[in-house]
Amino acid sequence: QVRLVESGGGLVQAGGPLRLSCAASGRTFGVDARAWFRQAPGKEREFVAADRYSGLGPYYGDSVKGRFTISKDNAKNTVYLQMNSLKPEDTAVYFCAADRYGFGNQYTYWGQGTQVTVSS
Repeated sequence: QVRLVESGGGLVQAGGPLRLSCAASGRTFGVDARAWFRQAPGKEREFVAADRYSGLGPYYGDSVKGRFTISKDNAKNTVYLQMNSLKPEDTAVYFCAADRYGFGNQYTYWGQGTQVTVSS
């Protein structure tokens, strides 16, 4: 099993930055694909960013391209989501996900989520 723990969420003003972290522990060997999703109240879960198996990626959802950056620190088994130029519509619970490959945006392991609120 792989355990994912997100951190870094909070309240930020529109236009500001925020960085989320997702630390992985447990049987992480070979589980190299990492991704971020988000879900706003009353909306479906939305793909945000992914850094997949064997260097494939990164990939970004259309609504965050040019503003968000996904990165990994393999030594710390941690993935980050740097969010810049935040907008009120970025308000959501952000989830970290992991999988061996992440193909088709299918991920096996999920974190508990961290709330991001962007005020206007």
